[in-house]
Amino acid sequence: MNLSIKSLYICVDDMERAIGFYEELFEKKVTEKDNIYSVFDIDGFRFGLFAYKKTKERHVFGSSCLPSICTDNIENLKIKISGKKLCFPLTQIGKNWVAEFVYSEGNHIEITAPI
Repeated sequence: MNLSIKSLYICVDDMERAIGFYEELFEKKVTEKDNIYSVFDIDGFRFGLFAYKKTKERHVFGSSCLPSICTDNIENLKIKISGKKLCFPLTQIGKNWVAEFVYSEGNHIEITAPI
């Protein structure tokens, strides 16, 4: 069996606010925009935002599923976490710098950079 992962989505409370956050984080515009489901194309990977309340779906926010985003160096990583609410401080783990923060929609995001 050959499996692959080509997309994931996260639940958001406020689509416009979430789109604004990810446009700044990814430094690119949303590819598909809708009031229920919007998508960013990250080098062929579909990163979706799902406005779960509009479909009356229940959701619990937190850190049970953690998107891990990487940047190319520690300076960019520090810029990306600047002003964010860190729930895991910038730490060297193996051959990477790692930090985790909570953003406006209540989800946790890990960001890494090579040492």
